[in-house]
Amino acid sequence: MKKILFYCQYLSGMGHLVRSTEIVRSLVKYFQVYFICGGPEIMGFEIPPQVEVIKLPALWLENGKFTVDDSYQSVEAVQEIRKNLLIAEFERIQPDCVITEFFPFGRHKLLFELLPFVEHIKLTSPDTKIVCSLRDVIGKESLPEEEETICYLMNRYFDLLLFHADANFQTFSETFSKHRDIKSKIFHTGFVTQPLAKNIDEHQLWGELNPEVVKILVSVGGGRIGYELLETVIAASPILETRIPHIIKIFTGPFMAESKVQQLIKAAEQQENIQIETYTLQLLAYMQSADISLSLSGYNTTMNILSTGVRAIVVPIGHENEDKEQLVRTQKLQQLGIVDYVLPEALTDAHLSQTIITNLNRNLLLDSADKFDLQGADNTASFLKDFLQISAVAR
Repeated sequence: MKKILFYCQYLSGMGHLVRSTEIVRSLVKYFQVYFICGGPEIMGFEIPPQVEVIKLPALWLENGKFTVDDSYQSVEAVQEIRKNLLIAEFERIQPDCVITEFFPFGRHKLLFELLPFVEHIKLTSPDTKIVCSLRDVIGKESLPEEEETICYLMNRYFDLLLFHADANFQTFSETFSKHRDIKSKIFHTGFVTQPLAKNIDEHQLWGELNPEVVKILVSVGGGRIGYELLETVIAASPILETRIPHIIKIFTGPFMAESKVQQLIKAAEQQENIQIETYTLQLLAYMQSADISLSLSGYNTTMNILSTGVRAIVVPIGHENEDKEQLVRTQKLQQLGIVDYVLPEALTDAHLSQTIITNLNRNLLLDSADKFDLQGADNTASFLKDFLQISAVAR
């Protein structure tokens, strides 16, 4: 069985980890998989048991600066440990293929470890294939010199680009202007989605409810961004209560600051129909059983909306001012009639409550999932199996 070493680093949210985990879940059907994880631990998050997980000392961004666990003396010390550990694990495992999630299209803050890593692979094991795993929208508009750097890194080190989108929705050429300068093979995998929940116990999720009570799910991914949505939802609930009986289930995400979580709990303390939790492994089940979902429009939440067909209002918020990833995705989905959206600057309790009412009264777009290829994880695994087999024969 061929071996794949998969590198995943999440610096702000958890979307990169969720998507990578679904890909790995499919890869284990054909490969021995080793998963290098470089972000902070998320309690309760599950990686397939067949996978060997290699944890680098955690590194993440807060206010644009690298942050490390208190058990380490400095960021610089962690950077040195990580750089050496990456190369040591490669030497131990001797994989047939290395996958880097998002790099070189992002993660340039991690060049201190990634450049020595891919350089070592090319020098010591030229037959090892190096693959980039990339989401549907890069996000930030790159400067010309940054795009040149990306092209240089792709052409020097990488054999394949896995672009995790349905080409009917988004092509690589739409998200990267210098696409013609990329020499490696590019494969549009389709969208990577999580498997739908089965045998959902709505009583266990939502409690004892009358059928006329509207179930509203509100989530913000990892929680480093999106506080303003949760705050506005809580403020909008009394307005909604005059129109429709409802229950609101809020998930703040594991990375939201505790001080902000406490502010939300305090804001909602007089409203018994609002429940606030940090994180759940059953988010997809909640979405499948909700009457409407309010969220950001990151990759994985968007995939959940597509696969469940839930009514959805999204608020496209970037991790940085120049980050347009969520806005690009949102506008395309809105044009197809799949979601409605509220821009962050338009978030008010009155506007949001009216938008919820309007969307509850509109007909659902039937079988929106049928418009797209949502088998991106399985397609990735099948393609890599053939790609590595052909490459081995050609050697």
